[in-house]
Amino acid sequence: MRRAMPRGRQLVRVLVADDEKLMNDFLREILRRRGCEVTQAFDGKTAVRLLGENPYDLVITDKKMPGASGIDVLEAAAARQPAPKTIVMTAYGSVDGAVEAMRLGAFDYVTKPFDAGQIEDAVDRALEDSPERKPHPAHDAAVVGTSEKMQDVLDLVRVVAPTTSTVLITGETGTGKELIAREIQRLSKRSDGPFIRLNCAALPDGLIESELFGHEKGSFTGALRTRMGKFELANGGTLLLDEIGEIGSQMQAKILRVLQEREFERVGAEDTLKVDVRIIATTNSDLAGSMARGRFREDLYYRLSVFPVNLPPLRERREDVPLLVDHFIHEFRGLSDGRIVGIDEAALEILVGHSWPGNVRELENCIERAMIMGHGPLITPEDLVPPAAASRPGRLNLDPGTSLREMEKMLVLKTLDSVGWNRTVAARKLGISTRTLRNKLKIYKGEDISAYAEESSRVGEEARELVCTP
Repeated sequence: MRRAMPRGRQLVRVLVADDEKLMNDFLREILRRRGCEVTQAFDGKTAVRLLGENPYDLVITDKKMPGASGIDVLEAAAARQPAPKTIVMTAYGSVDGAVEAMRLGAFDYVTKPFDAGQIEDAVDRALEDSPERKPHPAHDAAVVGTSEKMQDVLDLVRVVAPTTSTVLITGETGTGKELIAREIQRLSKRSDGPFIRLNCAALPDGLIESELFGHEKGSFTGALRTRMGKFELANGGTLLLDEIGEIGSQMQAKILRVLQEREFERVGAEDTLKVDVRIIATTNSDLAGSMARGRFREDLYYRLSVFPVNLPPLRERREDVPLLVDHFIHEFRGLSDGRIVGIDEAALEILVGHSWPGNVRELENCIERAMIMGHGPLITPEDLVPPAAASRPGRLNLDPGTSLREMEKMLVLKTLDSVGWNRTVAARKLGISTRTLRNKLKIYKGEDISAYAEESSRVGEEARELVCTP
């Protein structure tokens, strides 16, 4: 589900400025997997210096940093010729904060906390006017599968793609709704046209209208230039309205009008613009239920669901798991420096048996982690924490309502059990220090964990003392 820069295209150079190392590294990995060349700055002063020394296509900066602020970084970026696009990260999450960022010259802003998809969307928007540098999707994991249910989905895709009909894609989080939308675009007569995505859940109500329809210069405080919206950018192509169920009633009415009339006005403009755009909408919520409760317009629902496509959860197409595992091992082969080339039968059996509440995205993350942690040449059950711990036969099931503390304790004990009670290996797999693990075990030793002792598959002398403590 990662996007990647295709070979032969100009490399996108990105400067990431954030004093929080975890956030900085998170952004670096997202951008690197998309084929970007990333330079990191861990304070504003360093970012300003780097901008004076090197050219960048894009700058992603936190608003508040030591040494120099995000404002200083924005000014340094604006002084470059040509000036890179700038995306500002802010923790405030208000419309005022967004307007201030725009006033300072930012192209876009994202509100912390955000997920990988949101920052990818912001990067796409910033590079929309540079198609030679814009990241494009890699091979889509969503269309990997030979199961009957997945083939039924692909049959529907092949039927609807050549038409101009509006498509509503439903399914749980992580099932690959956006990737199916891209497959529809790829097989359509608009395949050479733009594919523009808007995450309706990622923007506050005060900004979504401007994002969709654009705005005129001076139409509101901070509108320093005329800006095209998503409908204009998608003209002649496809507009994906991701998580359409999250928009408010006023925007629902305005989107309905565009679907009916194929026209709209920019914010602050009087002229009506005509567009030729195909709409694909996705949702992981029950739109029919929202409609019955009066939270979603009935007329908009029927306009969107001209051709519904429902994606099955991964647990309902388990026969596709081996194909997906092979796909992700190939995709992440660089993370293991070639030492991992496949998966053993025991580990694959665990993955096929897991319920995958996070669907394909969860499986992708599991394999990515195994490729980093495993020693090779094959992924083994010991490389699959926590899915292995969650799927091992005879495991202690966690019922709804189980406390986070109890879940943590069970995960720690299961991980220890999976590695033969080797505390060093277990600590590494859990991402904690051996000292932290020792401290947790001291706490657990005085608690009743006899239920776990009954199911422990490998209890050594040290472990027996721990798990058998009444």
